[in-house]
Amino acid sequence: MPEQKRDYYEVLGVSKGASDEEIKKAYRKLAKKYHPDMNPGDKEAESRFKEVNEAYEILSNKEKRARYDQFGHAGVDPNYGAGGGGFTGDFGDIDLGDLFGSFFGGFGGGGFGSSAGRRNGPQKGESLRASLTITFEEAAFGCEKELNLNRTEECDACHGSGCESGTTAEICPDCRGTGTVRIQRGAGGFAFTSTAPCSKCRGTGKIIHSPCKACGGAGSVRKQKRIAVTIPAGIDDGQAVSLRGQGNAGKNGGPAGDLIVGVHIQPHPQFQRDGTTVLYEQPISFYQAAMGAELEIPTIDGKVKYNLPAGTQTGTTFRLRGKGIPELRGRGRGDQYVTVRVAVPTGLNGEQKEALRAFAAAMGEIPAQEEEEGLKGFFDKRKRKK
Repeated sequence: MPEQKRDYYEVLGVSKGASDEEIKKAYRKLAKKYHPDMNPGDKEAESRFKEVNEAYEILSNKEKRARYDQFGHAGVDPNYGAGGGGFTGDFGDIDLGDLFGSFFGGFGGGGFGSSAGRRNGPQKGESLRASLTITFEEAAFGCEKELNLNRTEECDACHGSGCESGTTAEICPDCRGTGTVRIQRGAGGFAFTSTAPCSKCRGTGKIIHSPCKACGGAGSVRKQKRIAVTIPAGIDDGQAVSLRGQGNAGKNGGPAGDLIVGVHIQPHPQFQRDGTTVLYEQPISFYQAAMGAELEIPTIDGKVKYNLPAGTQTGTTFRLRGKGIPELRGRGRGDQYVTVRVAVPTGLNGEQKEALRAFAAAMGEIPAQEEEEGLKGFFDKRKRKK
């Protein structure tokens, strides 16, 4: 009857929903605790050390962990439950990511998984960043812009192979095209295997004997391109537009990276913005506030008429529906809110001051004696002018 295995989460002492960092932290603690060098001659510690490594190998790999979560041990070991006994192979064949050295220099490999397949498989190119400054109105209604960009593109001469026309690259004989080599080290009577980039091919998995003259064997060249950027209506300051495939060229047939364009909006001399809302302050005279008036209000669509009711107080705010910013990639628009401010006149001449005094007197704001003297002076001046 095959040996029953403990749950991998139980082995590491973590919950099933543990994060990658929590799993790695638990593994490091237990691996150091049960390491053979720390427990010479202890068979139980050796067994636990193998068990901990086995658990971490599965739980540190997203695909294996997903299969384990769904099917248990049978999902990651086809021999489990059929007489296989679970974790197979001699301990010396396990790739521990240079575990022995990690106790002295830290874990640098990120677990047991080898990056050889990823290193030489298709790799997406590096994403690039740029920025554009646009006006308040361009942000509101959208616009088309262009920017100059330096980026790497696939070499037209060799189509990304790095080889001169009519030649091909040789598969590296040292790593057999994987880009990595296995290094075996001994410690405490055990053999530990780690991987490292192949020095012969510098981790590429291939050796180019006749490099392309156009790109020097890199497979890509740097070019300056003029890129068209569509700014959507309603974009706000600090947001970005992503252009898929407009970044640097990929490697080994991988797709190009993306271009991320950050958007900055110039301040407007009249309007302020709060999301899809436009804010505006409209100056009015005392006469307009008291008697009412037909105002022409600026909006991002142009001027609109608004009938200001008599007796409007300074600081009053009214709304112009649908005169705000369009919803980003949506339907509808925000509103514009207009706050009126009574502008106090300055630099009044004598006649204007007397007229204002007369008005104040009529409103009962000036004492009777001062009112009589002020009105007498006002009418005397009028007579002298005649």
